[in-house]
Amino acid sequence: MDVQTLTYLIVGLTFALYIGIAIWSRAGSTKEFYVAGGGVHPVMNGMATAADWMSAASFISLAGIVSFVGYDGSVYLMGWTGGYVLLALCMAPYLRKFGKFTVPDFIGDRYYSQAARTVAVFCAIFICFTYIAGQMRGVGVVFSRFLEVEVETGVYIGMGVVFFYAVLGGMKGITYTQVAQYCVLIFAFMVPAIFISVMMTGHILPQIGFGAELVDAAGNGTGEFLLDKLDGLSKELGFAQYTEGSKSTIDMFFITGALMFGTAGLPHVIVRFFTVPKVKDARVSAGWTLVFIAIMFTTIPALAAFSRVNMIETINGPESKGVAYETAPEWIKNWEKTGLIKWDDKNQDGKIYYANGPESEMKIDRDIIVLATPEIANLPAWVIALVAAGGLAAALSTSAGLLLVISTSVSHDLLKKNFMPDISDKKELMFARIAAAAGIVMAGYFGINPPGFVAAVVAIAFGLAASSLFPAIIMGIFSKTMNKEGAISGMVIGLLFTASYIVYFKFVNPTANVADNWLFGVSPEGIGLFGMMINFAVAFGVSRVTKAVPQDVVEMVESIRFPKGSGAAHDH
Repeated sequence: MDVQTLTYLIVGLTFALYIGIAIWSRAGSTKEFYVAGGGVHPVMNGMATAADWMSAASFISLAGIVSFVGYDGSVYLMGWTGGYVLLALCMAPYLRKFGKFTVPDFIGDRYYSQAARTVAVFCAIFICFTYIAGQMRGVGVVFSRFLEVEVETGVYIGMGVVFFYAVLGGMKGITYTQVAQYCVLIFAFMVPAIFISVMMTGHILPQIGFGAELVDAAGNGTGEFLLDKLDGLSKELGFAQYTEGSKSTIDMFFITGALMFGTAGLPHVIVRFFTVPKVKDARVSAGWTLVFIAIMFTTIPALAAFSRVNMIETINGPESKGVAYETAPEWIKNWEKTGLIKWDDKNQDGKIYYANGPESEMKIDRDIIVLATPEIANLPAWVIALVAAGGLAAALSTSAGLLLVISTSVSHDLLKKNFMPDISDKKELMFARIAAAAGIVMAGYFGINPPGFVAAVVAIAFGLAASSLFPAIIMGIFSKTMNKEGAISGMVIGLLFTASYIVYFKFVNPTANVADNWLFGVSPEGIGLFGMMINFAVAFGVSRVTKAVPQDVVEMVESIRFPKGSGAAHDH
C-alpha cells in the first residue's frame, strides 16, 4: 500500500477508536463532564495528563526547534519539564484537597470575590485560545501533507473530530480518549526514533545514540560522533555551532522561567488532578505523568539531531555542494506541494542548496521536521502513516483539554457563579457544550490564520499563564495574608504587561523584534517571567495597604496546606 492509503487507514482507525471511546464514556452529569466523576485511576490519569500536556508543540514542533537552533532549543525542554515538576510538587495535591472543579473556582473562593473569579475566567480563556491556535495549526500541517488536502480543509476535519468527543463526552470522554491518544502518539514518536538510531549509530535507544559514534552501512564505526558531525556541518554551512547557543544568558533564563511557571499555571493541566479519587492519587498520578512525559522528552534531542544530519545531507549531497532538483529526494517534492518547503534557484544552476545566508535556496518550515523525518530517512510507508496519526493525536488531545477549560469557565464560573446561580445541572451542561462548540469555531479560525509556528505560539500562552494565573494560585495556597485586592491587581497588571509586550513585538512592530530593543534583553517568549515578577510585586504591595483577609479564609488556607483528606470535587 502507498503512503496515502496507509495514512487514511491508520488515521481512520485511530479516529474511530477516539469516537467510540467518547460514545462509550458519554458524560451524563456536570461532575462527569467537568472532572470525569472524580474516579479515574492514577496511572490512567497519568497517561491522559501526559497526552493533554504533550501537545502538537511537543510532538510536531519541539524537535523542529531543537533541530534548527540546537542548544538554544534546550530552553523548551528544561522549561516545560521543570514546570511540570513544580506543578506536581507545589500545586496539584493542594488544589485537589481544595476540591473544586476549576482554577477560577479556586481563585474565586480563595479570594472571596466574584471579581477575582471573573478575572481568572478571562485569563484562562485568553490563555487557552492562544494555546489552541498552535494546536489547530499542527492539525492543518499534518493533514495538508498526508491527506493531500488544503490546510483549511485539514483544520475543518480536526474541528469535527474534537467537537464530537469533547462536546459529547466532556472530561470523562476526553480522559479515556487521551489515554488512547497517549499510546498512539508515544508509539508514533518512538518507532522512527529507534529505527533511525539503529541505522545511524547501531544503538536501539535514541538517548544513547545521541552521544554515540556514527556507523556506516555495514554497521562499522566511522570514528565520528553525531554531535561532532553536526557541529562541523553547521559551521561549514554558516549556521551557529549546534552545541553552542546564540541567545544571551538572561534571555535563556527568562524563557526557561516563563515556560516553567507557565506550565504550573496552565488551567487545562491543573484540572486533570481533580479527576482522581484522593489527594494521594493526585501525587501518584503526577509521578506517572512525569514518567510518561520523560519517554518523549529524553528522545527529542536525539531525534532532532538525527533529522538535522539526514536533512542537510539529502538536500546538499555528501559533498555539501547541492543536488540537482530532478534527482532530489522525493520528500522535498512532497512537502513542496504543501508550501512548507520552498526552493528558489537563485544562481540558475538547477541545484538545490541549503545554508545560512543569501546563497541559501531552501526555505524550510520548522514544524515539518518530525513529520518529514521518516520520509527523509527512507523508512517504511507504515511508519510515515503512523507519525501522521501520532501528530494528530497530540494536537487533538490538547485541543480537547483546552476546549473543556473554555466550556467550564463559561458555563460554571461565569454563568452559574455570576449570572445564573439557580441554573439546573442539565442547563449548565447544555451551556458548557454550547461554549465548547463556540470555542471550536474560534480555534478553527486561528488554525487557518495562525499567528506563528506552533511552538512559538504555545510559548506565548505559557508566558501569559506565568504572568497571570500562576502567582494567584501559588499565593492562594502558601500565603494567608494575600487578599482579593492584591490578587486581582496582580493578575490584571501582570497579564496586561505581558500581553502588551508580546503584541507589540510580534504584531504591531515585528521589525523591532531584536535583542537591542527588548527590555533588559528579554525576548517576547521570555517576558512572562518578568510579568510574573510584576504580578507578585503589585499583589503584595496592594495587599499591604488594603483590608486584611477574613479569618474564615485564613482557616481555609491552613486546611489546604495540609492535604491529608480527600476533598471530593464539588461546586457548592
